[in-house]
Amino acid sequence: MIVIKISFKLNGKWVETDVEPHKRALDFLRDDMEMTSVKEGCSEGECGACTIIVNGRNVHSCLMLAVELDGKDVWTLEGIVESGETYIPEAYADVGAVQCGFCTPGFIVSTKVLLDENPDPNEEDIKKGLEGNICRCTGYAKIIEAVKEAARRKRGDAS
Repeated sequence: MIVIKISFKLNGKWVETDVEPHKRALDFLRDDMEMTSVKEGCSEGECGACTIIVNGRNVHSCLMLAVELDGKDVWTLEGIVESGETYIPEAYADVGAVQCGFCTPGFIVSTKVLLDENPDPNEEDIKKGLEGNICRCTGYAKIIEAVKEAARRKRGDAS
């Protein structure tokens, strides 16, 4: 079996490991690194359940090879929460933007990227920032409300 050594930052900590050259980032993060918030939904980059942050941008990990993580700064929901940035998942829970929860990690990760770039997004900004994430349970009104609430909390003017 051929393996390639990669080194990257995962949730703020450097990791050096071997990976098979054709293994997807999704499978590597979930199975090998035990980041269970990274979920397989569509395997086509359409649903957003596998969204991670790579160098400050939201990326569908089902469309990325694990070897492409080499040298990158990668964040998952686990790392976001462990770093103390709980205002986003708390806002989602408080406004009721969660039902089955399968899509929620991807939405939260995309929300973090959006709010890091724009701490005061309008509704159009939110819709654009969440493109690539699909929810089949809650509808989007509560999710948009959760992003607005998370933005208020990040700015320090929560309701």
